[in-house]
Amino acid sequence: MQEKYLRDIYVYGTDFWDFYNSQNKKVQDKIDWVIGLIRTLKMIPERFFKHLEGTDGLFEIRIKVGSNIYRVFLLF
Repeated sequence: MQEKYLRDIYVYGTDFWDFYNSQNKKVQDKIDWVIGLIRTLKMIPERFFKHLEGTDGLFEIRIKVGSNIYRVFLLF
């Protein structure tokens, strides 16, 4: 059974892929998992996905692996 996606994700340029590919498998898996939440959940927990105050449509994805926190910025 195929999951229904509420949102489509588009990546522009290569900066994200350069960052993603430079990470170890554990970090890549966590990024994939959080992106999966964004694609499928109507309400995304703020600890993973947050609007940046003072901006118009700029959000951050927060990925925590061990004691490291990674941030990926995106637009809606």
